[in-house]
Amino acid sequence: MLDAAGLRVLVQAGLVSPVRPDRLVGMGLALARWGVTPAAGCAVAAARHAHRPALVDDDGDLTWRDLDRRTDRIAGELRARGLRDGQAAGLLARNGRGLVEGAIALSKVGACVLYLNTGSAAGPLERVLDAEQAAAVLHDEEFADLLAGALVGRLAVTTEQLAWLAVRSTLGPPPKPTTTSRQVLLTSGTTGVPRGAARGGAGPEDVVTALSRIPLRARETTVVAAPAFHAWGLGHLTLAMVLGSTVVLHRTFDPHRVLTAVQQHRATALIVVPVMLDRLVLAAATGSYDVSSLRILASSGSSLTVDLVQRVHDVFGPVLYNLYGSTEVAHAAVATPQDLAADPATAGRPPLGVRLRVVDDSGRDVPPGTPGRIFAGSSLSFSGYTDGSDKDRLDGLVSTGDLGVLDASGRLRVLGRDDDLVVIGGENVHPASVEDVLAADPSVAEVAVVDEPDPVYGVRLVAHVVPAPGATLDEEHLQELVRSSVARFAVPRRFRLLDALPRNATGKVLRRELRVADRRVGRPT
Repeated sequence: MLDAAGLRVLVQAGLVSPVRPDRLVGMGLALARWGVTPAAGCAVAAARHAHRPALVDDDGDLTWRDLDRRTDRIAGELRARGLRDGQAAGLLARNGRGLVEGAIALSKVGACVLYLNTGSAAGPLERVLDAEQAAAVLHDEEFADLLAGALVGRLAVTTEQLAWLAVRSTLGPPPKPTTTSRQVLLTSGTTGVPRGAARGGAGPEDVVTALSRIPLRARETTVVAAPAFHAWGLGHLTLAMVLGSTVVLHRTFDPHRVLTAVQQHRATALIVVPVMLDRLVLAAATGSYDVSSLRILASSGSSLTVDLVQRVHDVFGPVLYNLYGSTEVAHAAVATPQDLAADPATAGRPPLGVRLRVVDDSGRDVPPGTPGRIFAGSSLSFSGYTDGSDKDRLDGLVSTGDLGVLDASGRLRVLGRDDDLVVIGGENVHPASVEDVLAADPSVAEVAVVDEPDPVYGVRLVAHVVPAPGATLDEEHLQELVRSSVARFAVPRRFRLLDALPRNATGKVLRRELRVADRRVGRPT
């Protein structure tokens, strides 16, 4: 049951308002048929906001009624071709109606929807599909060659074919499924092979959690630039269904096109991953865009540097919201513009419905200002990996895998991965603190710091630096910055200059690739 605080959030979002009886009946029937799933979300939105635009993509726009009827036909065709409820189906598509309609149609069948990463290689994709025992794969035509080996023995349908079926099929929706569709998101794979993390449908409490710190409102327009196969982008598609809002999607990210879309559609929210922010700031500075409609510029997926937070504020104003979480934990903390003004390095505070603890190795809460392991939990947290394994848990909370510290006001600062903590000559060093110092220097565009073995100190740090355009790096100057800002023992002993940091599709730095590259070039002794 929602408490007064939760109800207040829904009222502020415009979700608590009178509904015509006939529409209310339609909404109830949709929930009864499909449970709390994307299928029901689409059908409920169609019953309540039939003629409002649901989706604007590279192929045009669709109303909520269009989307509901098109996915009825697609789901009927998938069922006729042998896909059954309870079976798993992979979905590999870029941002657009193919991904959205594929997810909703699979949900209407009652299938388990496995969201695949468009940046993955053929081998990991095949291993994931095998591990999840996927019976079908829906994919953009451009990925046909990549998936060639994985499609053998599986029902394969391209999203281009789905678009044809959505218009031409004479089939209606499939019968009511006997199982409720599950949504399986993949971990990023930055520290190993991606694994499936199952999520149930979002209920009222989960919507309150999402809206309590990021104040989206009903019947507005959101540009989702973040990949929609990822939890962050997918979550905002789900919220759009709940809010009856319009989502604008582009297959590929172009900062100028994104800003044009914000201006054209008077979007009030823009959803990104951090690696997009820097390009948006540069694009906004070199073009003339009216983005005054933006109330929310929401980012998640990896940490933000203090310098980037300040530049976003200078260009867009106090609209930046940064969510800290993971595929497994979902929401852990959100930094609002007010939080970031007080501390640009903060991850913020937990939303309503989220429990957050910072603990020592014995599981005891540490006092403010003391580093510890971060645990968080809510009804959105995953129930375990689909291969049967799990994350560390503590009193119902899930480990984020990070170390952090709470300040006296309850704001969280993330120090880095708990397995990234390195000990140099007996001293603890968090590479993230070194990255923050280096990233603030005008000569540095991007930086990632990793460790490598050292014959004297056990390990030492290597800074991988992308220079700012036109800049010349002064290694001695950068080392002195770290020495004076962090500690003498935290100074990187080696610098590698790169054109770009290796990242996955959601912008996380692939530190394993940096370490492999370090081994190739050799380690001086």
